[in-house]
Amino acid sequence: MRRPARLLSVLGLALLIPLAGCGGGSSENHLTPDKVLALAKKHVDDTDGVHFAISSGDVPKGVTTLEKADGVVTRAPAFKGTITVPVLGTTADIRIVAVGGKVYARLPFTNSYQTIQPSDYGVPDPATLLDPSSGLSSLLAATQSVKKGDSVRGGKDNKSVLTEYSGTVPGSDVAKVLPGATGTFTATYTIDDDEVLSKAVITGHFNGEKVDPNTYTVTVDDYGTDEKITAP
Repeated sequence: MRRPARLLSVLGLALLIPLAGCGGGSSENHLTPDKVLALAKKHVDDTDGVHFAISSGDVPKGVTTLEKADGVVTRAPAFKGTITVPVLGTTADIRIVAVGGKVYARLPFTNSYQTIQPSDYGVPDPATLLDPSSGLSSLLAATQSVKKGDSVRGGKDNKSVLTEYSGTVPGSDVAKVLPGATGTFTATYTIDDDEVLSKAVITGHFNGEKVDPNTYTVTVDDYGTDEKITAP
């Protein structure tokens, strides 16, 4: 398991209806794209916890790396969830708990958790995903040449206006979240009219420049979750 992506944030989209002209519930239409991303980062940095999911449909062949992840991360810091990685020609779901500076994994064909060193797999402690300087929100601050894109209606009961913002992220900043990331990455964020991040799509070389690039999609919801995570 090396070089998994721990990228970014927020909220599964409901049925999306394109908008001809968007009137949001806040002042988003009057904010610069950089300001919108800054406010979205603040929402992530202020929350007590979130649920997130990560997936990639184009993981390079022959590379043992993250295919999917799903879990809860809190400000404790702590993490509890499942990751999916290739194992012996198939895929395996591995349960992970990270708390108190330790990371515990229930590996395939075992019935109990054991302590692991994330650095052995080229990944950071997943409990640090909410760290403002090296977690998911740090990618928002590092995004350059941000441009506003299309808007749609979505969210609960289609009451929100969701707008896409796209830019580039230096590999050195992505590597804070995922060691091994190199080159320049493209990023598209979906942010609602309250400046809350709802999705991020990141493309680039997550496993070194000699390996084909791939794309990770991250969704985050349940802002403010305060689940108590303890060591197994």
